[in-house]
Parts: sequence; structure tokens; C-alpha cells
Amino acid sequence: MTGTPPPGQLRAQTRITVPNPKIMVNLLGTGDEILRLIERSVRSDVHVRGNEITITGTPAENASAERLFTELLELIEKGETLTSDAVRRTATMLEQDGGERPAEVLTLNILSRRGRTIRPKTLGQKKYVDAIDAHTIVFGIGPAGTGKTYLAMAKAVQALQAKQVNRIILTRPAVEAGERLGFLPGTLNEKIDPYLRPLYDALHDMLDPESIPRLMAAGTIEVAPLAYMRGRTLNDAFIILDEAQNTTPEQMKMFLTRLGFGSKIVVTGDITQVDLPGSTTSGLRVVREILQNVEDVHFAALSSADVVRHQLVGEIVDAYARWDADRESQQGQPVHAAPGRNAQAGRTGRNR
Repeated sequence: MTGTPPPGQLRAQTRITVPNPKIMVNLLGTGDEILRLIERSVRSDVHVRGNEITITGTPAENASAERLFTELLELIEKGETLTSDAVRRTATMLEQDGGERPAEVLTLNILSRRGRTIRPKTLGQKKYVDAIDAHTIVFGIGPAGTGKTYLAMAKAVQALQAKQVNRIILTRPAVEAGERLGFLPGTLNEKIDPYLRPLYDALHDMLDPESIPRLMAAGTIEVAPLAYMRGRTLNDAFIILDEAQNTTPEQMKMFLTRLGFGSKIVVTGDITQVDLPGSTTSGLRVVREILQNVEDVHFAALSSADVVRHQLVGEIVDAYARWDADRESQQGQPVHAAPGRNAQAGRTGRNR
């Protein structure tokens, strides 16, 4: 977009030369689609002629635009095909100024299979992945679509393949949307299966489907409800507790104390999506207060800025946060608002 310089600030020009025609074609995009998105993302005027990019604006505006072009060119030079999503995420990370280069965040490979690579797509996701590497217990807390469980499972498969652990254990509480297992049709396994299905789906993205039954039969991968964890000590394992907002404080304590030697735990959940009955307290809501000063336990807060589903999902999360804030101001009562793009770590809310 075109920026109007503040009084007293003259407009200047910055030129970037791209010697490789193939890189320039990727940078412009089909029908100049990428170029138009870049133009909307910066305040300077952008003009392309041949292999030269001319940026016109105030020195500060030009510096910001040049940073964006530099990161996008590095992505292309690293073999990435530039997409509109990559441009938007790069621009967002530069605005956040989180101390990490977008080109490094967006090219951090966690897992690759059949030409498909799993990697963080936001600064928050990169910090979450780094925390999993650095700590024994990590809590990934944030709204739907932020990749909390998916990235944790990718790190688990990576650890298994690197022989850092001997097995992966995936678990969930069998409580959701007010349903009770006793009222569902079928055998116990048939009743439990719908709650565990998202974990199976993610596994199929990361491993050859034909290998999964063999790994499960050997006990290398275990997918089970949370109740099955009681009384066990889990050594040399990568353990993931998903949908942890549906645990009670007692269940959370039971799970965390299963930790054995050589193991790592990742707990994921969304404190705005609690399905526990009545006034039952969520174990995920209180665990931060209990463990915040315990060494080697890390809490990673993800927000709507880290949503990697359709762009509208992030907007929906923010819209519900605003609605809850308005309701709180009208009623004069505390309402747990969903964490928005500028939310502080630990802020809570509803985003249904």
C-alpha cells in the first residue's frame, strides 16, 4: 500500500537487484499474485522492472519493505516455492519482531515423508518446538488450529526415528461435548475409538500407514485413553496428553507422575474448550499455577496468530475474544477470554 510520509520526512528510493530470472519469477508469482500481496503488506511503493525492484517511501518504510524482500528471497534460495501463505506469515513475523528470522522459522524441517515436510509456520510454533527439544515436560496451550498436537506428534515420531525414545504413547481423556461412554453404542473399544481417532489420523500423516498396525502390535506406539495410564511408570517414551483441558486436577497429577527415566511429556489443550460436567475444575487451568516454578517444566502459549488452518479461524478466535470482553464489561463479571494475537501468556477464554 502507498504510505504518506510524516511531515519533514522525505521519500527515498531503495533498489534490490535479483540476478537470477527463476528467483524473480517465483518472487512475482503467477500473474504477479505474490507481488500484489507484497505491495499490500508494505507501506512503501514497490515497482518492478526486469530484474530490479525499486522501493519508494520513507527510510523506515523502505527498511521494513527491504527486510520482507530479503526474507522472501532467502526462502526461494533455500528451495521453497513462494506462496501467499508464506508471504503473510513472513510479514506477520517481521511485525512481531520476535528475534528470529522468518526464513529460518519457515524452513525448520521436523519430519519428512513422501515429499511432504512438517515444519513450524509461525514464530509461536517455532518457540513451542524449541521448548519440546529443551525441556522434559512442555505444556502447549492455545486455541484450535494452532498445531499443538500435530507438532508434538511430529516431534514424537522424530524422536522415535532418531532412537531417542523406544516408544510413543498418545493419550486423551474420554470426555467430550457432554457425552458419556456408557451411553454410546458398542464395545468398550468401539466407544473409545472416536476420542482417539484424531491421534490415529495424525499418525497416518507421519508414518507409512501399513507400518502403524505393526508398531502398535509391538507396543512401539500406544494410543489409549487417559484412564489406562494409572499405576504405570513410563520409561524411554515420548508421551503426549491431548485435550488436557478435559482432565481434572487429580487426573493431571496422576498423568504427570507417570514420567519415568529417559522420557518426555507434552501436554496439549485449549482452556476455552472445557467439556467437563458442571463445576468440575479443569486440571489444565490450575496446573500452571502449581508447576510454574518447577525447573524443566515449560508452558508454551499459542494464540490466534499461530492458527494454521483457514485464515478465518484466527479471525473467529479473535471475534469471540472481543465478544467475551464486551460481555464481561457489561456484566461486570470475569469472563475467560480466548487469547488473541496480543494476548499475554496465561490469559484464558472461550472460543467456541
